[in-house]
Amino acid sequence: MKLLKTFMVLSLAIALTSCGGKNEKKKEKFSYENNGSSTTTSTTSEDTQAKDGDGVPASLDNTGVGPVKELTLDGDIDQAMVDTGKKIFLTKCTACHKTDARFIGPALKGVFERRNPAWVMNMILNPDEMLKEDPTAIALLKQYNNTAMLQQNLTQDEARSVVEYLRSL
Repeated sequence: MKLLKTFMVLSLAIALTSCGGKNEKKKEKFSYENNGSSTTTSTTSEDTQAKDGDGVPASLDNTGVGPVKELTLDGDIDQAMVDTGKKIFLTKCTACHKTDARFIGPALKGVFERRNPAWVMNMILNPDEMLKEDPTAIALLKQYNNTAMLQQNLTQDEARSVVEYLRSL
């Protein structure tokens, strides 16, 4: 019994000491200088992208990997598709996405200013292959701590409804 107590205390001591001692330095994303009369703030294009959405440079020519090779969005928004897409979004997407703020995944408001509609459709329909082969999807994966988008098993019509909802934001 005494040997068991000694072993437990020793194990606890090893566990506690092995967890500490790691010093990490934060990387600064901007510089602030005050020379008395003026303030200078410099930002990088990455900072601008981060404010603009997902932190990954815009890629409007990339259609991604998957069944959708091209998707042209009409000028008019189809309200019936928006309603269907909103229901799908609220049940399947809000665990990881918010429309206007970063969360587990990127904010989706204004996504078509950064991504091709076919790319968005392929990401919804084919996230596994996109995260393996598409450079933009891989960059997003890294940006969001390797949190992979899960397969939602949507049909193309359901995915298109989600796209229409995102377009209406």
